Amino acid sequence: MKSLNSQIIRLAIPSILANITIPLVGLVDIVIAGHIADAAAIGGIAIGTMLFDLLYWNFAFLRVGTSGITAQAYGRQDWGECAGQLRHALQIALIGAAGILLIQWAFVWVAFQLVPCSEAVAAQARTYFFIRVWAAPATLCLFAFKGWFIGMQDTVSPMVVDIVVNVVNMVVSYCLAVYTPLTISGVAYGTVIAQFTGFVLSVVFLVVKYPRFFKAIWHRLEHPIERTVHMNTNLFVRSLCFMVIYVGYTSLSSRYGDEALAVSSLIMKLFMMFSFFIDGFAYAGEALVGRIVGESQAGRSSSISGKSLVWVLHGWCIGIALLFTIVFGLWGTPIMHLLWPDVMTDWNYLPWLLAMPLISAPAFMWDGIYVGLTASKGIRDAMIASAVAFVAIYVVLMNRMGIEAVLYAYFAHLVARDVYLTLLWKKYDRAFSSSSVEGSQK
Repeated sequence: MKSLNSQIIRLAIPSILANITIPLVGLVDIVIAGHIADAAAIGGIAIGTMLFDLLYWNFAFLRVGTSGITAQAYGRQDWGECAGQLRHALQIALIGAAGILLIQWAFVWVAFQLVPCSEAVAAQARTYFFIRVWAAPATLCLFAFKGWFIGMQDTVSPMVVDIVVNVVNMVVSYCLAVYTPLTISGVAYGTVIAQFTGFVLSVVFLVVKYPRFFKAIWHRLEHPIERTVHMNTNLFVRSLCFMVIYVGYTSLSSRYGDEALAVSSLIMKLFMMFSFFIDGFAYAGEALVGRIVGESQAGRSSSISGKSLVWVLHGWCIGIALLFTIVFGLWGTPIMHLLWPDVMTDWNYLPWLLAMPLISAPAFMWDGIYVGLTASKGIRDAMIASAVAFVAIYVVLMNRMGIEAVLYAYFAHLVARDVYLTLLWKKYDRAFSSSSVEGSQK
């Protein structure tokens, strides 16, 4: 068991450190803008960053799908398929980037029909967007590389890439914005340079750490792309359901006034802070579960028990959830006041903070386990059920509960994911639990 825990920690910690850097790209851009320009520039970058969040969210399947399939190929020691999955993921990433570049003008036009803002803010947002959009090939390829590295049981490489990307973004954006006439355009150019730096570093890691795979991706591969496309199609639907929930959460909260929107947004930021930690263990689950499945497919017994792995992963997720529940219980209100010193509300947000970790943790961990199994249909159906639950609960409660109707709806989607994925496990439990034996029994 100690060995199993050490393997989980080895994979989880670098992922947690990398996850913490995720929100820094847009945040750094806003901070730099705040020091060199006016409110319109800050608002423009905030809107522009939001547009990229919405755009790139649809391509989350590049990381998730690549991770699970690659981990299984790694477990089988099918190095040809490992190379094939990287090639397929990069191909899809480049096709997706080409599509983004082709629709960029139409996307911005539609977005500003839906997002009300002043002309000054809109002008700055367009400037930022039309420069940063040229980072799309690098950004989507980074999604693919991250999923592939995780599948190869390597979470250190993507951690280093994420840290380098953020350091380069901070330094270059600041220098271009402050020491050249580019100002806000310099912030966007800095982000583009940072993303391509991350892409180049990922290629360097591939060449240095995995030279056989770098050579293999240039050759004709026998592994068909159909499985990748099928899984990614299901995961794309999952991403759309996530957008319904998370965009709906913000837009519906805005109906109840600026204060309700602000407090609900702060609750979501604290939830994201928790997710950075629990996601690290979910990534470890993806890698290890996929490896066990691949070893079983190759007819080899694993040093890891499938049943033990599932229990230990859930033990970690509950432990992290309890830790955050204690933190929010002791310091939830001070943290909220730190984020917004003048926070005032006529409803008690603390119970929501306390309930959030324990309710959401199983959903995160099951996602990681099912990704390792490449059970994309189950993941997709769980998110469809969750989106339906979100909409249904809000419709039922919207005229009775005020802003809390949005929170009840959000928590309903988490419960729906928990229940659906837990019940679905009966379908996989016996086969997965018997797919490996304890190292002592080998």
